Amino acid sequence: MDKNFQEEFTQIIKFEPPLYRQRYQFVKDLVEKYKPKKVADLGCADCSLLWMLKFCRCIEVLAGLDICANIMKEKMHTLSPLPVDYFQPSERSLTVTLHHGSVAHKDPCMLGFDLVTCLELIEHLEESELKKFPEVVFGFMAPRIVVISTPNCEFNALLPGVKLYRHPDHKFEWSQAQFQSWALEIARCYDYSVEFTGVGQPPTGMEKIGFCTQIGVFVRKYPQTGESVQSEKPTEAVYKTVFKAVYPSLKDEKYLQNAVIREVIFTAQIIKHRLMSKREEYSDDPERKSKSQSSMDCFSDYLEKLVVEKNMEPFVSGNEVYIPLATIFSFPKVNRLCGTFEKLCKLIAGKVTLSSDGSAVMFNIEHENEEN
Repeated sequence: MDKNFQEEFTQIIKFEPPLYRQRYQFVKDLVEKYKPKKVADLGCADCSLLWMLKFCRCIEVLAGLDICANIMKEKMHTLSPLPVDYFQPSERSLTVTLHHGSVAHKDPCMLGFDLVTCLELIEHLEESELKKFPEVVFGFMAPRIVVISTPNCEFNALLPGVKLYRHPDHKFEWSQAQFQSWALEIARCYDYSVEFTGVGQPPTGMEKIGFCTQIGVFVRKYPQTGESVQSEKPTEAVYKTVFKAVYPSLKDEKYLQNAVIREVIFTAQIIKHRLMSKREEYSDDPERKSKSQSSMDCFSDYLEKLVVEKNMEPFVSGNEVYIPLATIFSFPKVNRLCGTFEKLCKLIAGKVTLSSDGSAVMFNIEHENEEN
């Protein structure tokens, strides 16, 4: 939340990369370690952290919450899918949602998250909000992991221009002892463990001052029971949803079907091209048949192996070329997309020209020659 003000005040002590990026990287490293599927960023502001996290392949649900809707709306477009996401859908699903509301209020849309981040948030809360914050986050939301960062006021003496607080909206800034005392009490009350660290190293010889940004990482000690969640769940939503994006995914059969059709046609075209090239070579000079075998590329080597071992040879009959579906299914990408041969047949039914018995992809050579 403090990017602009921080850059103004770090004239002598320059952090590289900038302090806010170090905080984001800290969260990203934590995501890579714990592989959470559902992540919420409280106090998401301009959505920069959410934008970075949407590229983490383990995450399937991202949610942001902020008290200022205008800040979110300025940048929320960066969370929308790009054209390439539709052309090449990911194997994972991803939904990104932004909510307008206060961390002092409970809303059922914030239940079920694995990781909740609160970067440079608590120091912006009024005293009444800060009192409600632990119960909302640790009692009600109760994620597996909570990350809280906040300024270390002991570092302020090294930041030119800082007289009281680093940001005019800060209601307080804590020392290391104050933050740790608050965090340890929360951990005790809600059955979490907590470890303290930070980003923004102090100058050599001033290590006792601590990190410029202090961080507490809370990990829940015991799994949350379904009964405890249900008993706390409010009946009404209090947050207003200002943005929602559902990314195209191969888990959606519509996108999976399109991907399978493209891959089947692509694979069949390559096999057909190799088959027709060999036929032309052999018709020109039968003696070239043995020589051509040694010059086949990797794709053809794999195809030859399939033909020999599984008797799935593509063939030409009149003006038609037939590429057995069993051959196409044996190629790794098609196999991975479909999972089963039955699924392959179902997805391409009526979308790809097949032989009369449905066992092979069929191309009409005469028709193609006329088009060329």
